[in-house]
Amino acid sequence: MKEYILNNIDETRAWACEFAKTLHAPQTVALHGDLGMGKSEIARTIIKTLRGEDTVVPSPTFTLVQNYDGISHFDLYRIGDASELEEIGLPYAIDNDITLIEWPDIAKDMLPENTIHIYITQEGDGRKLVIQ
Repeated sequence: MKEYILNNIDETRAWACEFAKTLHAPQTVALHGDLGMGKSEIARTIIKTLRGEDTVVPSPTFTLVQNYDGISHFDLYRIGDASELEEIGLPYAIDNDITLIEWPDIAKDMLPENTIHIYITQEGDGRKLVIQ
């Protein structure tokens, strides 16, 4: 387990950029945290680091998944039943891609053992990341 204190958005982006450089497919990253904790910002920075700063990275809140040539970004907030995960391609992504999952709890039984879990909480004006 590792912990990081990120005091502002610039530190969060810098951390995510360095973290992105350690990822290789297939790898799953589960992003845990309340609304507004920075899950999407971390995912966006990882994607831009690996696919280019000009990559447009919309939130997958309504589409549920966005794909970026070997990176799959899921937002499972609106998934009501784990059976829907197959339909949106989560098992395929886990087996083949760098897979970033926001709100991963509904998929807990599907996540591989080597999933990197990032727990994000408020820490003063910044964020605390706990990596497991």
